[in-house]
Parts: sequence; structure tokens; C-alpha cells
Amino acid sequence: MIQSALLTMAFPSFPRIAVRILSALMLVTAAVHGNEMFGEDDPLQPSASDQTVAVGGTVILTCNVAASDNSSLQWSNTAQQTLYFGDKRALRDNRIQLYKSTPTELSISIADVQLSDEGEYTCSLFTMPVRTVRATVTVLGVPGKPVISGFEEQVQEGGSVTLTCSSTGSKPPATLRWYRGDQELQGRPNVVESNPDAPTYTVISELTLTVTREDNLQPIVCAVEHDSIPLGDMKRTEELLNVLYSPSVRIQPSSDLPREGEKFHLECVSDGNPDPVSFTWEKKDGDIPAALVKADGSALRFEALNKSDSGVYVCTAINDIGEEQTQYTLLVQDPTAMSTSSGVDHAVIGGVVAVIVFIILCMLIVLGRYLIRHKGTYLTHEAKGSDDAPDADTAIINAEGGQSGADDKKEYFI
Repeated sequence: MIQSALLTMAFPSFPRIAVRILSALMLVTAAVHGNEMFGEDDPLQPSASDQTVAVGGTVILTCNVAASDNSSLQWSNTAQQTLYFGDKRALRDNRIQLYKSTPTELSISIADVQLSDEGEYTCSLFTMPVRTVRATVTVLGVPGKPVISGFEEQVQEGGSVTLTCSSTGSKPPATLRWYRGDQELQGRPNVVESNPDAPTYTVISELTLTVTREDNLQPIVCAVEHDSIPLGDMKRTEELLNVLYSPSVRIQPSSDLPREGEKFHLECVSDGNPDPVSFTWEKKDGDIPAALVKADGSALRFEALNKSDSGVYVCTAINDIGEEQTQYTLLVQDPTAMSTSSGVDHAVIGGVVAVIVFIILCMLIVLGRYLIRHKGTYLTHEAKGSDDAPDADTAIINAEGGQSGADDKKEYFI
């Protein structure tokens, strides 16, 4: 604008369009040759830095000079339209606001940045000639939440499934990663496609899995990584695998010591997808007596165990995928034998306790004898010399002090 005003004053007969063209040429020439005309130590040479911002974010452009000669600073956009001249707004765009204006600094903010805002911005100091500096604003396209396709409602154990993950809107292209729970999986290399209506990209990745029963209800995750997404805040989508598999079975007895005459049952515990629809019981080398033993779904119940119930029992669990069986060996114990065995166990415990008590008594006796012996020795030394005393007083004196000189203190009567 200043250039236009100056040129209009100098050449009033020039058409307005010519004035604008000359003004633009002055800015371009200054931008190209500005740093060549003025050295890096020039205090009036403006400086600015490149900025990177994600779509929808806010960027601050700052232009500084080391010294001021009262010339005005100006920011222009990629189309060389003036945004701010000093603290005066020049372009009616409410997204662009004055951030700071001093004689040595002009900072502006651009909110809700769009891809179209990307490019080179020019800061100019209107000295004669004009000094300029450029700052490049890079706008990152934010990738959309990944979408997973190819999931079937059900996949049978041992089969394979191919999943596709895609994310659109990234710039530069995003990176897609696959996870099973917390374990990263290796998919095919990402395919990058340009979007026809925007300078952004769509990224596609494929993953082929051979599934096992352990994969049932496991989350398969597709995550997108990009510079516009803060660390630790990846966009991700997950789907649960539904793996069909035949039952796995085991037999759980109601007691580890089945005894004759007692109630008892075997439980056929099974896991399958879908759940088992039926259970069958059979006894190897014999038939199950229907009158005394009842098959109740996954349980086989014995009303009163008999020695003849001993044997190998087989449970078979069946679902729509297949069947699986396991076996359990039942050995019915004699109650009297179990009591005798229990008595033997108690006898062993009692014997151990008796031995411990005997050892403690022996230790007490030895300790008592030791204490008595040392106490007797002390008393013997203490009373030494009192046995030969002529009277009680002398015995006490000899016992206390052990004075052997009592004979030297004899009295003689004439």
C-alpha cells in the first residue's frame, strides 16, 4: 500500500493498474535481492521463522528487527495481499488478528488454519529500499479415524481372514499400524493414494491372519500415526474376532477320595464357540447302571458309590464345529480302609509330637543340671573357712571376708 501511494504521488498520470504492478514488482525485487543488498548484520533487516501447523490449529507469525528507524513493518500473505501494516488491519479476515505490534516487532495470529493457508508469507520493513524476509507456513492435513473392513461375522479356527484399514485426509501421508491386543502385527506395506479434490492422501493397509481359538474375542486394532497427532494420542479403531472352534473338555470330580456308599458326581467342564449343545457319558469295559447313576447334562451323578462303579469314564462334548472327549479313572475306596489309613496318619502325627516333647524335656533336664552345678560351686566358695570356726560369729566373719588371720588376734588372760 505504501508503495502504491508513493508511486501515485510520483506518477499521478499513471493508471491505477500500472501503479499496482510496479508496487508488486518492488516487493518481489526486494524479496529476491533484499539479503544481497543488506548484510546479515544489518540491524534493520527483518527476521522471521518458518512455522508448521495442523488444519484447524492456530499459527503465530513473528517478524523482528534489531533496531528501529520508525519505519513500519508489514505482513503479506501468499498472494502478496497485505494482512497488517503496523497495527492496522488491511485484510478483512476475522481469523487473522494482531498479536503484538512494537517498533521492532510485528506478530499476527491466524486461527482455524486451512490447507489453502499454506505457502510463503512476507514481512517487509518500509525503508528505502524496502527490506523483506519470508516465512513458510506448512499446513498438516489431519488424518481421519481409520476404518476397518473385511471382518466376517464368524471365522472358523484354522481359517484365514484378510482385513483392510484405510484413513483419509492426511498430509503428508499417514502411517497405519496393526495390533492384536498390545502385540504389533505385520501387515502389507501401506498404499498411498492422492485425493482428487484436495492436496491430501488416503492411506490403505491390509492384514491377513490365520486364526486360532486363542484369537476369539481378541481385539484387532488399526492405528494411524501422523505428525499432526500428539504423541500417545493415536487415532485407532478396533474390531473383535469371532473364532469358531470345537470344544475343549476336562472332567472335574466332586471329591478326590470317592468312598463306597457316598454320593459322588463327575462334571464335564467344556469351552467351545459356540457353546456345546450336548454331552454324552460312557464307561469303558462296561455299562453305566441307569438305576444308580444318572447322566444330567454335563454331570454324571452317583447316588451311592459301589465298588463296581470303579472304572474309566469318558465324556464327549459336542457343538456345531465338532466334538471332543476326555476320560477319568474312578477308583472307589473302602470306607474301613480309609479309616485305617486315617488312623495311621493320626498315629504318625502323634508320634512326631511325642518325639518333639521328649527332646524338649531332655533339654530342660540338661539345662537344670548345668544351672544347679554352677550354683553349688558358688555356694561352696562362699562358705569356705566357716567349717573350722569355733563359734558362729567367727564363721560369719570367715564366710564374708575369708579372714584367715583370726588366730593372730588371740587374747591371753593372766
